[in-house]
Amino acid sequence: MAAALHAFDYLASPQKYPPRPVCVVFGDEPFLKRQVLMRLRETVLGAGEGGFSFDELDASAALGDVLDALETVAMFGGGKRLVLVSEADEFVSRYRGDLERYLARPCSSGVLILDVKTWPSNTRLYKQTAAEGLAIDSSVPAAAKLSRWLLTWGKQTHQVQLDGPAAEVLLDLVGPEPGLLDQELAKLASAAGPGGKVTAEIVRQFVGSWRAKTTWEMLDAALDGDVPGALAQLDRLLLSGENPVALLGQISFSLRRFAAATQLVLQAEAAGRRISPRDALVQTGTKAFLLNRAEPQLRRLGRQRGDQLYRWLLETDLGLKGDSEAPARSTLERLLVRLAGPLATRH
Repeated sequence: MAAALHAFDYLASPQKYPPRPVCVVFGDEPFLKRQVLMRLRETVLGAGEGGFSFDELDASAALGDVLDALETVAMFGGGKRLVLVSEADEFVSRYRGDLERYLARPCSSGVLILDVKTWPSNTRLYKQTAAEGLAIDSSVPAAAKLSRWLLTWGKQTHQVQLDGPAAEVLLDLVGPEPGLLDQELAKLASAAGPGGKVTAEIVRQFVGSWRAKTTWEMLDAALDGDVPGALAQLDRLLLSGENPVALLGQISFSLRRFAAATQLVLQAEAAGRRISPRDALVQTGTKAFLLNRAEPQLRRLGRQRGDQLYRWLLETDLGLKGDSEAPARSTLERLLVRLAGPLATRH
């Protein structure tokens, strides 16, 4: 069974993956999903986007209406019909058997795109789509793949050439948010100058508004044990309109590295070996220019709190997305206090 294609691979070379009669775009990263849907539409209908050959329906649509739209002759002559069912999880659940039969004998004159959040790999429909359709995963991948994507996307879309360290710094400053990373690449394109070459120093100089810098100052204050300082920076960010979920996304990237490094230390000790915090950070991908700051923070965090990081991040994420009745501010404040620990300094 073929695995689903990731959005990064599709967007890098869409010509290698022509649309099939049924295409599924799944995942919960809005920027990637939007880019994939735009590219599919352009590929099927052309640069003009063929407005008269395109229909968008929601999950409440009847299957008959969708099939009628696919089979309707374009108003101004030949060409393909494109029908998009947005937020189609409920639609897929309701018509799963019908969609399986449609995949076996699809309409030759139309392309159906299903926009869903989840696409379980253990279903017959998934397997059929893998064999006869096109399924594209628009979720956020691991950090290493994000870093490689920055190099390709920067050159392909914004005509800038980032080196490896520049991509890592950009990822550290912005966090694993493809939409925000794309915005910063656009800014770097105007700052890069002739040749469009972007170094780590250029990234540090031009990337991030005061909000991005304040976010990292907030995290640094918490990890240094300065609770009042961290909460003051959080207050500035929230009052400026910063989205709490996006804020957590920006700091989670660094915290997951601390969590992974802690696990390496604990696993080594359980096996009767020793590994220094610095070496553990290197193994998690922390770059040399960040080590002098990250190592003392990891030491201060300690084994016990470091071992709790994954759980704290999950609790905070669920809390911000509605699993808790506590306000978003309180949920983030709790995480910062936990990071600062019992020895937090009071200035």
